[in-house]
Amino acid sequence: MSITPTKKPVNYLNNKDILKEIHASKTTYCCFSKQEYHQYDLIIDTPTDPLEKSLEQISKPKNIKAAKEVRAARLLLETGNEVKLKDIPTSDLVFRVMTWDHIPVSPKQPRKVVKKKTAKDIIEFDDVDEEVNLFADLEDPTTKDDVDDMVHVKVNFPPFQHYKLDENGSAVCVGKSHWTGGVKTGEFSKDHGKLTDKLARMFIMLCEKYAMKFNWRGYTYNDEMRNSAILQLTYVGLRFNEAKSANPFAYYTAAITNSFCRVLNTEKRNQNIRDDILEMNGLNPSHTRQMAGMKFGQYEE
Repeated sequence: MSITPTKKPVNYLNNKDILKEIHASKTTYCCFSKQEYHQYDLIIDTPTDPLEKSLEQISKPKNIKAAKEVRAARLLLETGNEVKLKDIPTSDLVFRVMTWDHIPVSPKQPRKVVKKKTAKDIIEFDDVDEEVNLFADLEDPTTKDDVDDMVHVKVNFPPFQHYKLDENGSAVCVGKSHWTGGVKTGEFSKDHGKLTDKLARMFIMLCEKYAMKFNWRGYTYNDEMRNSAILQLTYVGLRFNEAKSANPFAYYTAAITNSFCRVLNTEKRNQNIRDDILEMNGLNPSHTRQMAGMKFGQYEE
């Protein structure tokens, strides 16, 4: 009697697969001079520094060595053959530089300030010359807009550029995020990409698995919690920064937990308002309110 081996179940919700799909989703928002330049070897995470200062770190020996180690490990997984660091050309390394240099700026929206009425607005003066402002000292200076305060356009994930070293050791840009139409001749665009289908299914699977936990599955508004969590993941899903951590599963779980708690607090607040209205009209409140007022099987005095 032959025993057929059982097929090992595949775990789709692991950090390796999630990172792969995050990278594929971000690539759809990017433009590269060659398709193979989408795979980076090391991340230079200094977004607050000028771009010239960040590019100086690419040519440092320790960063080149770290990039070669990452590339050798990736080639070992892809081909199964061990590659020595000295056999990897420095010109083949690709560095991801976190920078906002290619993102355009837009005027910051002024904060809404209620303008205080001056004496001129309250009292009508017909005899006052319009060219002379006698009430200039009474005007509220906080209503003036600051046109010099500029901020970058809001994007769905931290922007970056890909660089590689040429034969002379100079950094050459080979890719940009939120870009289309060519690296040198293109233009900024933030709406031409999309999430991959597999990453979207991962979001749905994460929310469904979390909604079945013992402390959440008993609520009647469990569907609202799950739908709110899926919407939250589509909003913050690509904001995960690979330079900070390699554990997107924990990042997404924290976002789902916050979304579930937000819906729970909203429903509790609505239930308390409904119970207060019922008690004010002499009706019985919800079972939860009735049980909250009991102690050892009797109502509290």
